[in-house]
Amino acid sequence: MELAVITVTAALAVSAVILLLIWMKKYLYNLIDRRIERFQSELIEKQVNEIENMYKQVRGWRHDYRNHIQNMKIQLAEGNYEALNSYLDSLADDLTTVDTVIKTGNVMADAILNSKLSIAQKLNIKLNVKANIPKHLTLSDVELCAVMGNLLDNAAEACAKLPESERFMRIYIGTLKNQFYLSVQNSAGEVRKSGNEYRSTKGENHGYGIFRIDRIAKKYGGYVNRQNEEGIFATEIMLPLEP
Repeated sequence: MELAVITVTAALAVSAVILLLIWMKKYLYNLIDRRIERFQSELIEKQVNEIENMYKQVRGWRHDYRNHIQNMKIQLAEGNYEALNSYLDSLADDLTTVDTVIKTGNVMADAILNSKLSIAQKLNIKLNVKANIPKHLTLSDVELCAVMGNLLDNAAEACAKLPESERFMRIYIGTLKNQFYLSVQNSAGEVRKSGNEYRSTKGENHGYGIFRIDRIAKKYGGYVNRQNEEGIFATEIMLPLEP
């Protein structure tokens, strides 16, 4: 009788521990999901602000367009060719900062990519970019922009910690083996790693971007590969395309 009571008690205790662990796991995932949702909202808000600033520059240049033309006409009429040439050079430099240089075939991706590249240029990061978004993506535009935004933010932040002469980013977006392929390589200094997993270098309250990328890849049966060598960090993402 006593053995039966002990057995039942032990079984109930084990069941209670299992239920507690299940509840704790569910609570933890809900907590992480809420933090990721807040992080994603903040990320999208940040990206929207960056895009708005870029478009403000474009609108500002267009607003001044007539003034530029009038000024050049005056310089031409007065024969001030050297001054005109200098003025044209300054306009060319100004246009470089507002021109959308990358066209991927996806409007939202264009906006995010060009806003991030504009920030990278201001940080004097050497850029090598080739991007073409294939049709029939499985992930949504919002998820695509979240992945791109996180990767490029992390790459730019890593570059910014290094001397300007060492800063570079190589970006390739396209199709590889009938899958969506995204590769970002950047110069890097400190790298944090726990086991086989890379961690954010920005503290305990960061790293949701990495987690978000991994969750999106897992959701669509994709693949994320991160590698680092001396001075270089690389991330590759492959996701199936719709048939």
